[in-house]
Formats: sequence, structure tokens, C-alpha cells
Amino acid sequence: MESISAEERGELFATFRKTADHLELRDFYASSDLEKSRFAAWLAGEPDDLGWMGEWCERMRRARAAGRSYRRAIVVSEPVSDYRRFAHHVLGPAVEAGEEVGYAPRRLLSGVALPGNDFWLFDEAVAVFTVFSGDGAVVDRQKSTDPVVIELCRAAFASVRSVAIPHGDYRPS
Repeated sequence: MESISAEERGELFATFRKTADHLELRDFYASSDLEKSRFAAWLAGEPDDLGWMGEWCERMRRARAAGRSYRRAIVVSEPVSDYRRFAHHVLGPAVEAGEEVGYAPRRLLSGVALPGNDFWLFDEAVAVFTVFSGDGAVVDRQKSTDPVVIELCRAAFASVRSVAIPHGDYRPS
């Protein structure tokens, strides 16, 4: 594994050819100050027009127009955490813009081999793991092109996605 910067990961978003698959395993994230403040505001019941999601949504629209896809499979503990309810709300515009998002209840995955960390898998050739601290901050990004690691990620994503409930059908409880 090779540690890479956020900018290097960003370059992979800009250059992948067909698929960018994302597996999320955590019930809570606090990876940016913006996300933390938006989550706190949501918990307080403050309205949010989700305009801050505009850049991500535009990325989804451009990718779709170019024949590229972003797919996200999210493992959820049920009942879901407050953060997961917030994230479900936030992802609505991204789904409308073209991101494919599905939720897989953790109880359905006991027999599935999952990697130890969230990852992005670009074109089924490059994996980038995000390593988080216990409180949800990003502490490392690890890149791998090892075929064994790629196969683990590919199989894990496919297994989670096979039982995932599409965003529009999933009701976080």
C-alpha cells in the first residue's frame, strides 16, 4: 500500500474511464468541517437547500454524460444512526444527478468478506482505501493496484451491491 494525498485521489476521479465504485462501512463520518457543521445544523432542524452539494452533483452529471458511472454501496447498521439519516437526505440530489446509491443492512452481510476500510475502486484496477480515526477524521489514504487487493474490493462491492436497497426505496429508520 502506498499513502497518497487527497489531491492524488482527486486525480483518479478526474481520469477514471468507466467506473468509480465506493464502499462505505461506517455508521458515522466527520471528515470535513463543512460536513460537521451541516450535520449539526440538520440535527438542530435547520433548513438546508443542499447547495453545498452542487459541485459533487455537477461531477455526477458530467460523468453520466461521458458514459462514466459513480456507484456507492453503503453498509448500514439498523436502526440507522442520526448521521446515516442525514447522509440519506444529503445524497438525494447526487442520486438525481446520476450517482447510483444503495444501502445494504449489515445483518445481511455476515458471510461477506469485507476489507478493513472504506474504499474507492477505479475501473476495477486501482483501489484507494480511506483510513479513519475513531472519531471519524481521515488519517490516511492508501492506494493499491495489487491484483489480490483489487479482487477483494471488487468482490466485496459486488456482494454488498447485490443485496443493497436503492436510495429511492430505502427508508432509514
